[in-house]
Amino acid sequence: MDELKQQAIEFYSKLLKLPTFKHCNDIIQRLDDGAGYVDFLIELMKNEYDTRQAATRQRHIKAAHFPYLKTFDELDLHRFEHLGEAYLNELATCDFIKKRKNIVMIGNPGTGKTHLSIALGIKACNLGMKVKFYTAANLANSLIEAQDNRSLMKLERQLDKAELLIIDELSYLTFNLHQSELLFKIISDRAERQSVIVSTNLKFSEWTTMFENKTMVAALVGRLTFMSHVLNMNSSNPYRDEHAAVITSGKEVVSDE
Repeated sequence: MDELKQQAIEFYSKLLKLPTFKHCNDIIQRLDDGAGYVDFLIELMKNEYDTRQAATRQRHIKAAHFPYLKTFDELDLHRFEHLGEAYLNELATCDFIKKRKNIVMIGNPGTGKTHLSIALGIKACNLGMKVKFYTAANLANSLIEAQDNRSLMKLERQLDKAELLIIDELSYLTFNLHQSELLFKIISDRAERQSVIVSTNLKFSEWTTMFENKTMVAALVGRLTFMSHVLNMNSSNPYRDEHAAVITSGKEVVSDE
């Protein structure tokens, strides 16, 4: 293709906001010798669609604000003592989000709760779903700050748009009554409408140590466990502890949570 034609293609690609069209030469080279104009057009449009979908997935992953990225394929599913591989693969389809179900992960520290939450969140992003990730402390602080700045309704609308809200580390802090009420409202408003993933080190019976209002705790547990998957994440050999032992021996590893 001569230079003038290439420049014209690039010009109209930019004008029409079809950036992949300027790489049409690459598509021509990939096509079989017997391919016609229609084959070329289909391949060109498919390439543009695939590129846009990939960009959308990346935007969703960035907007989720994961603390780090961990895909489902990177997880060692055999490490989860109480969860079958088939069951985990079923969760990875994100069908629970389409059915507006929740996931509550309960288990001792270092057993992969955060990694699994992120992996499921990335799966959802790759399926075109909107996801938000918070630690429980960060979410509570963000809600308080938004209320102080008179932007609470704006933040609530943003959270409401997320098809999956991940609340990590619901166990490390004690929440005052005001924080509890704000967290409760966010979770309560999502009941049967949008999905939540919560990870915690505490059994439900111990949640009263985090919140002042016991009645609210009972209601919160009820909202989360209705139409929910409750995962036993406990392990006799936490992933983090094993990796810490390997680090001590001088080998390079990646920590779990």
